[in-house]
Amino acid sequence: MAEDQGIRRIIKELFEDLADDIVEERVINYVIRELHIGRNISTVLKDPYVVNRLNEEKIKHIKENPHILETVEKELSKAFKTRDFKFK
Repeated sequence: MAEDQGIRRIIKELFEDLADDIVEERVINYVIRELHIGRNISTVLKDPYVVNRLNEEKIKHIKENPHILETVEKELSKAFKTRDFKFK
């Protein structure tokens, strides 16, 4: 009986972790889309879509995400090439 509860707890934790990963992935995709249309990353990270789905730790993880950093880097590079530094 106790063994069954232990297995149930492990399976439940596994599914919760998977659900968290899916939510985080969707938020990352949202942030990248918003950056591509010219929005400021600090503004995007304050959107209700982001803050209602992720805690501060997850938001910090997004800030360190290589896909988001790559998008920001591309936008900065484009700004230097065009000399247009009016970030939206």
